[in-house]
Amino acid sequence: MFEITLLTVGKLKEKFYLSAAAEYEKRLKGYCQFHLVELPEYRLPESPSPAEIAAGLEKEADLLLARIPKGAWLCVLTPEGKLLSSEALAEKLQGVKNAGKSSACFLIGSSFGIAQRIKDKADFRLSMSPMTFPHHLVRVMVLEQLYRAEAIQAGSKYHK
Repeated sequence: MFEITLLTVGKLKEKFYLSAAAEYEKRLKGYCQFHLVELPEYRLPESPSPAEIAAGLEKEADLLLARIPKGAWLCVLTPEGKLLSSEALAEKLQGVKNAGKSSACFLIGSSFGIAQRIKDKADFRLSMSPMTFPHHLVRVMVLEQLYRAEAIQAGSKYHK
């Protein structure tokens, strides 16, 4: 069975995000082996300088690189990534499977983003929208879209 890992920086705290994320995780597990890995966000001062932000992102990058599953197709969520429809994401994942990969890893960075070296390592960069969203909401959105992509591939009626 195909494995999908969602690697995130930061933990969900709000009940409404937790509830929504849990629902889509449960649904997704009907189609694949799903793993959620939450890593701590590097603590920064209240008004961090660009150098402090960069240093924090580099510390987070060290943690992220250690947790990306070996051999997994890596997709980084980033504003400068490519916009895909739900159908195109399903096709992209099907292509990964058809290429012989047994796993995919989707990565959501912290509220300050992701270090460039992680973006450079990615097999694909995905943008959810040109708009800005809280990274906790993005987790729920990614989970729903992964579930939708798997449902599309399976021919489910979920995607209309």
